[in-house]
Amino acid sequence: MAPEPEDEIKDEKNPRPLDEDDIALLKTYGLGPYSTSIKKAEKEIKDMAKKVNDLCGIKESDTGLAAPSQWDLVSDKQMMQEEQPLQVARCTKIISPNSEDAKYVINVKQIAKFVVGLGDKVSPTDIEEGMRVGVDRNKYQIQIPLPPKIDPSVTMMTVEEKPDVTYNDVGGCKEQIEKMREVVELPMLHPEKFVKLGIDPPKGVLCYGPPGTGKTLLARAVANRTDACFIRVIGSELVQKYVGEGARMVRELFQMARSKKACIVFFDEVDAIGGARFDDGVGGDNEVQRTMLEIVNQLDGFDARGNIKVLMATNRPDTLDPALLRPGRLDRKVEFGLPDLESRTQIFKIHTRTMNCERDIRFELLARLCPNSTGADIRSVCTEAGMFAIRARRKTVTEKDFLDAVNKVIKGYQKFSATPKYMVYN
Repeated sequence: MAPEPEDEIKDEKNPRPLDEDDIALLKTYGLGPYSTSIKKAEKEIKDMAKKVNDLCGIKESDTGLAAPSQWDLVSDKQMMQEEQPLQVARCTKIISPNSEDAKYVINVKQIAKFVVGLGDKVSPTDIEEGMRVGVDRNKYQIQIPLPPKIDPSVTMMTVEEKPDVTYNDVGGCKEQIEKMREVVELPMLHPEKFVKLGIDPPKGVLCYGPPGTGKTLLARAVANRTDACFIRVIGSELVQKYVGEGARMVRELFQMARSKKACIVFFDEVDAIGGARFDDGVGGDNEVQRTMLEIVNQLDGFDARGNIKVLMATNRPDTLDPALLRPGRLDRKVEFGLPDLESRTQIFKIHTRTMNCERDIRFELLARLCPNSTGADIRSVCTEAGMFAIRARRKTVTEKDFLDAVNKVIKGYQKFSATPKYMVYN
């Protein structure tokens, strides 16, 4: 007997609940033959990596910490509670140094000066004149040497996380990458080559070229590649309100860099502070010039800089002070010019790597349609092509989208392009 229409309507309103078999069947929808085994293997790899990291403990060997398995937190806590808090002082002078009855003159701020001895835990070689020290509150004996005080705004310039840019993401700069790697990576990875030849490795590099040609991008790729500490300074950050503040920040910056095993200092937009010296009669630019002179002094002062490499980037190399550019301070000048046809094709391929494009798009034709354009222009073309696809409610980007984007960005925005203006200076 066929079901009546009323019964069918009831069934639609109250559908039958799914049982376990139906749910299991739905879960298999879209899964390949090896999906579950791959997921299981990935989970096992993740767990194993976590276990290895836990056993290794802290990576940084400089901290001197033991592995977590050897920690005894309870006794450490008790010891910390028993210890008296120390007072910060500065050791101004050492009386009869290198002898058994050496005494130390310390200056406790806003209290007084004292002549004191050393505590049990400090050796005479640890303490130098002008150093910050921790002293106890009873006899004012020196208990611990303290690191130099560094401005928090300088400490914040350190790049903690590695950038996710690699050398493969920098298109069309093969020659520039080679020059940069010679200066930055080679002395850090193979210092013995320079020792054998008896030469000092180059100290600094100046990257110059019109905007959008990949200067900052290459610096980020260098930071990704080396394990050295990477400090990024934007030129205008060093221009301060009060006299001597900018120069002090530069001093503390290099002081912090010296305390690391290896360090790369990257000055972006260095023409903000590195401009040629002149007298405008008002003295408005004097402070900026003092900051620049401090950089010049730190780059080639009396004390060796050790394993510090200095990179600088600018769009206007003609405005920089000749004293800053001389060999010995900035040994290498790397020009970032406009990419040629092959480089532009490569940049198109880099930017469309992650895009959902149709097959057989003629990137060389697109590169020919973008003469004298920089990497930043090409990236903008790719973004606009994606916007055209979104506007047409498509999930893939076609070659027509790219051609429309070239017309819009390269031809339409030509009057906004900074390249012709900056090519005069570079």
